[in-house]
Amino acid sequence: MNINQPSSSAPQERWGNWFALFALAITFFGVGVTEFISIGILPGVARDFGVSISTAGLIVSMYALGVAVGGPILTSLTAKLNRKKVLLAMIVLFIIGHFITAIAPVFSLVLAGRVLSAFSHGVFFALGSTVAANLVPHNRRGSAIAFVFGGFTIATAIGAPLGTYLSEIYGWRLSFYGITVIGVIALIMSSIAVPNIERSTGEAPSLKEQMKLIKTGKFLLVLAITIIGYGGTFVTFTYLSPILRDLTGFGGTAISFILFLYGVAIAVGNHFGGRLGNNRPVHALFYIFIIQAVILLLFTFTAPSKTMGLINVIGMGLLAFMSVPVLQAYVLTLAERYAPSAIDFASSLNIASFNGGIALGAYVGGVVADGIGLQHTPWVAAIMVGMGVLVTLGSMRLENKYSREQNGIGIKS
Repeated sequence: MNINQPSSSAPQERWGNWFALFALAITFFGVGVTEFISIGILPGVARDFGVSISTAGLIVSMYALGVAVGGPILTSLTAKLNRKKVLLAMIVLFIIGHFITAIAPVFSLVLAGRVLSAFSHGVFFALGSTVAANLVPHNRRGSAIAFVFGGFTIATAIGAPLGTYLSEIYGWRLSFYGITVIGVIALIMSSIAVPNIERSTGEAPSLKEQMKLIKTGKFLLVLAITIIGYGGTFVTFTYLSPILRDLTGFGGTAISFILFLYGVAIAVGNHFGGRLGNNRPVHALFYIFIIQAVILLLFTFTAPSKTMGLINVIGMGLLAFMSVPVLQAYVLTLAERYAPSAIDFASSLNIASFNGGIALGAYVGGVVADGIGLQHTPWVAAIMVGMGVLVTLGSMRLENKYSREQNGIGIKS
């Protein structure tokens, strides 16, 4: 199968392609569990190793940094290799990293396992997104990306809350053993369902082609949108469990249920975000971030109330990942426009930006929590997302200029 060509419309191939998308979604589910289980188990990890909540938060920020740094480098180094073999190798690395984390006797080894797993995350998400986009017609790519990312978001609705609940009973290590098992299942599923993918030319993009993306202002701007706009969510989300415990007054079981509701809201928002990513993604981002900033700001005042706080958390979930498929679809569009042979590299840079945003948001949240208190993280998060609104506005203007330069051809942003 040619990664650079859209899929055929033949019924057999369509069903095969959607089965492959399902297999990718299963693997995204495993990655989603590991990324967000850490939110719910921070108190348990802190107690087990005798560290502060902000220090335990390193399992979030170090993981995100591992994705941000390792993803683009490994994607570039593996660019000449068979796409399916790379995907499967990354799942194996994912399994090894989680087993190390599960058995780690010291906190430093926990971090080492997290970083190792993060390297696989960056490459898998980069390739998984581009493979998904090319398994369907061009006008369905936003929906295809949302479908595989749906596994990631469902993980926040089922995997992370379930892991949090089990960690309250049996300890946080059980969750990582469970993620290891999910990795094995994902390896089997992907080896069966994902097609054998080679590049049409058999050649990797040149360094010059990759550098062309980095030198393209419009592409850099969308990466900034990803880091600031998406990352702002994690100023609060990283510390949502202790916020619900210490400020709102919920117990461990109730927090697990709230994280479940939050995850369901994320899955719903991701679905609608996929539809928005099919057409005019930059305009969609602008309005998503405005609404998200307002909801985060409101949480500053509703967090002490169980009823209003719960409603607010659900609203935060709806908007939290709505921008993800929109941003990823737009990045692929820009890559095809300016450096089509480097589309995997472009995808890896945006995945790196997602996780750079997570690391930045988690770090800022930790500074705020330690400095002035957990209750101040929501309004700081709102400011960060608001900055994303301004950057998105700049991107909208550049897209409008590009459309005018195409001699009046209606190119949607």
